[in-house]
Amino acid sequence: MIVVGAKGFAKEILQVLSVDMGLLDENIVFFDNVSEDLPFKVYDRFEILRSFEEVKTYLSKSEDKSFVLGLGQPAYREKLYQQFITLGAKPVTVYSKNCEIGSFDVTIGKGTSVMSGVIITNSIKIGKGCLLNLNTTIGHDCELGDYVEISPNVNISGRCVIGKGSSIGTSAVIIPNIEIGENVIVGAGTVVIKNVPDNCTVVGVPGKIISKGENK
Repeated sequence: MIVVGAKGFAKEILQVLSVDMGLLDENIVFFDNVSEDLPFKVYDRFEILRSFEEVKTYLSKSEDKSFVLGLGQPAYREKLYQQFITLGAKPVTVYSKNCEIGSFDVTIGKGTSVMSGVIITNSIKIGKGCLLNLNTTIGHDCELGDYVEISPNVNISGRCVIGKGSSIGTSAVIIPNIEIGENVIVGAGTVVIKNVPDNCTVVGVPGKIISKGENK
């Protein structure tokens, strides 16, 4: 299993892979080709691949071609998801053992990460490459597009739609029947009570649009 990223959120994904899923150390490696301050190994235990050439070599030798995204920001997640697909790797959906997922009409796309404390009810569609962070709740009949990033402690009420590539900040609240467009940024603590068009940033209580057309 390749964890795409070797800092920050990648360390949280490691907890799920190692403890919840029981993967052995030798079956987990990290990838980071941009950071200059990395240790030789993550926690002195896990190898770091530092170029796409090293990824190609690893995939050619390993029976396990799977990868999981260990970084935030939708644009980066989408870019690296597609790059690793091109290299022949296969995205894996990762679930913390401490999440709760409804039993009826729930679809979760490949490469999505569902972290500890997340509650997903019924009749929900979640796209590929999404990040559902700690203690998030998603109500009935919601739809999240590809690569949506939900920060910790977000509450999404029923019948909401969140477009591809949008990012919802920590402790934000989205009331029922709201549609949020693509590439939208919702600031931390914001309460969204009106629909939000594509490529906007919204902050505050209640949420107000502070920029338009800047998040493409």
